[in-house]
Formats: sequence, structure tokens, C-alpha cells
Amino acid sequence: MFIKKFRKKAFRIMTWNIYFGADLTPLINTTPEQVPNTVTEVFDEFDQTDFQERSKSIAKQICEQEPDIICLQEVALWTVQSSKIIRIIDFLNILLDNLKKLDLHYNVIAVNKNFRNRLPSSKGDRIGILDRDVILVKCKSPLKFSNIKENNFETNLVVSVGNQPFTILRGWSSVDISLYGKKFRLVNTHLESESAKVRLAQATELLKGPGATDIPLIFIGDFNSNADGMEAPTYDMLIDADFTDAWDMAGKGDGFTAVQARDLLNSISTLRERIDLILFRDSFNVKKIHTVGDEQRDRTPCGLWPSDHAGVVSTLKFKHDFHCTGSSARAGTE
Repeated sequence: MFIKKFRKKAFRIMTWNIYFGADLTPLINTTPEQVPNTVTEVFDEFDQTDFQERSKSIAKQICEQEPDIICLQEVALWTVQSSKIIRIIDFLNILLDNLKKLDLHYNVIAVNKNFRNRLPSSKGDRIGILDRDVILVKCKSPLKFSNIKENNFETNLVVSVGNQPFTILRGWSSVDISLYGKKFRLVNTHLESESAKVRLAQATELLKGPGATDIPLIFIGDFNSNADGMEAPTYDMLIDADFTDAWDMAGKGDGFTAVQARDLLNSISTLRERIDLILFRDSFNVKKIHTVGDEQRDRTPCGLWPSDHAGVVSTLKFKHDFHCTGSSARAGTE
């Protein structure tokens, strides 16, 4: 057995909320009589924001950045049931297909299933949506993955839709990752947007759940807590829990990630908040970090922004070189 020294390789990670394609909040506090017309309005907006086209722009950004790990939020699965026909619009499959067309191949590591609902439209259809958060990893990567978990929060916001209680179920997924013998944990999440109290409780669950580890840790996703805001209790709590904001280490400019107009047709970017974050604890240096999908050239031919959020990409590197046995190092195994 011999000892071989490896210089720690960097890895690139991306987070992007790719947007359901419509604003779902008009459904909150509807009466049963209001539901069909509201569902039709929501779905018409979804059709207009055309994920088939937007996904091409998202895939192009991914192609330019080639992240090793991609963490996505609002990876919707829409269904339209009319008589004997079911139309399925699966954001995950659409994006993976567009990546393959660019000769980029990613494996799905984790799919966290969150809230779902199915409601009647005024056209006689039943429209369904499933919210998902997804972790993708580049094929043939030296990264090795284990201890994959997908879970939902115990604390979630409950609203009324059609005079019925509806739980906006959210969650997280985590994976332990090894790079030539050095291990860290990645946690992808999307916290509640409509309630600061619920959002804070969900962040607390992250700290007590997948965040309760001694290995280096990365929290990534849409935290719905403005890092540059005057009052951001969720963000402040995470920083007080010894997390470092990667943007503060190497970001240039404001780093705004949210939000564009709901129809995605605003001519001038309206990003004004930094809520999509890469936070880490221990052992990492930030080589660079920047936003994507927020330039005029990133819009689709018909003028749609790729999402109502910008994505964030960062290249991280472990702080120290390390030694491991030659056999394990060559294989990149744990």
C-alpha cells in the first residue's frame, strides 16, 4: 500500500428555481364557485410562459456552466385530464431531453415530492400540479454519492382553496458526496414564501435534521429570505448557525435572483432580492460565484425570461490538500 497526495479538485454547483410557469396564489381563499375560472386563468398563464421554450434557455445556461451538481426547485409536473385524454407536461423530462440535445448528460439523484393538487377548470378539464425539488449530477463525474434522503417538512403553511384546507407541502433532499475520499453533505430545499413564521420553522428543521452532521455541509436552494434585506430572520438564523454565504466571499454586484414578472415578458429585469443562496459550513473556499439567466441575451426568441428567478453557480474547493491510499483515490470511492 502506498500513499499518494492528491491536490483537491474544485467542483461546481448550481441552484435554480425554474418556475411553475404561473402564479398559483390567486387560488388561495377562493370559493368553490370561483375555482374553475381561476384554474383556467392560472393554466392559461402557464401555457403562455411555455416551458418547452424556456427549458432550451435553461439548458443553454447549464451547457455554458457545466455544473457538476444542479439543484432545482419548482420542477413541476402538470397534468390535464379531459374525457379520455391525459396531457402530461413534465419539466424534469423536458429539461433532461434538452440537455441531451446539447450532448450534456445528467443523472437524477434525488426527487423530492412536495405539494400536489388537482382542480376543475371552466373548460371541463381537471388540471393537476405536483411540485418537486430535484438534484441532478453530471454523468461520469468523479463525485460519489451515498445516504440519499428525501423528506417533507413537518411545519407547512395551510391555506384555503375552494373553501377547503390545503397544505402547501414543502421539503428537502440531501446527499453525502465524496470527492477522492473527502466527504461533504449537500441539502437542496425550497422554503415557504408566504409566511415568515413557517419559513423560520422549516429552516430550524433543516438544522436539526440533515444539518445535524459533523461533516462539511452545504445548504442550497430558494430560501425566500432576502439576504440583503433589513429583516431576514431565516437568513440571519442560518448565518448565526455558522454558515457562510458564498456570495459574500466572491460575488460581484448585487446578486439579485428574484423576481421577474409572472408572465416573464417584462422588458427590463425586475430582480430585486437575493433569496436563492449557496450557504456552506466548514472546509470550503469559494473560487467564484455568479448569477445566470438574468441577461437580455438569455431570453427566449419570443421574449420570455428563462424563469422568474435567476440561477446561481459557484465553484467550490476544499481548503486543504489531503492524503488517501492510492487504491481508493484512483477509484474515487469512499
